[in-house]
Amino acid sequence: MILNQITIPSLDLVVSLEFYQKLGFKLIVKSLPNYLRFLCPDGQGTFSVHKVDQLPQGDGIWIYFECDDLEKQVDELLKVGITFEDQPTDQPWLWKEVRLKDPDGNQLILYHAGENRLNPPWKVKDLD
Repeated sequence: MILNQITIPSLDLVVSLEFYQKLGFKLIVKSLPNYLRFLCPDGQGTFSVHKVDQLPQGDGIWIYFECDDLEKQVDELLKVGITFEDQPTDQPWLWKEVRLKDPDGNQLILYHAGENRLNPPWKVKDLD
């Protein structure tokens, strides 16, 4: 099984379109006012946004996007007006990450984990 895409809610797809293009996503489907679909900058993953009348309540949606050179990516995004909640920070789970919110409040985390993404020291060992 391969993860095909993640779809998140938005109140205003025109605003979302501009925001995600600034992040570097390539628009591949534009069906305003209801749906947008993007190709991730690296790889074959896709990401979509759909129109809702009301956003989910609570903590909402958190999406992680891995970057090979996190600091460089953050610097480039700052230059185009993207604001972050913090600075790239080493986490106890051995990832470096930085957080931001999209215009609808969805939590985005840009991170670099390298080998630790799939093989952290505490990985469950194969039982067979």
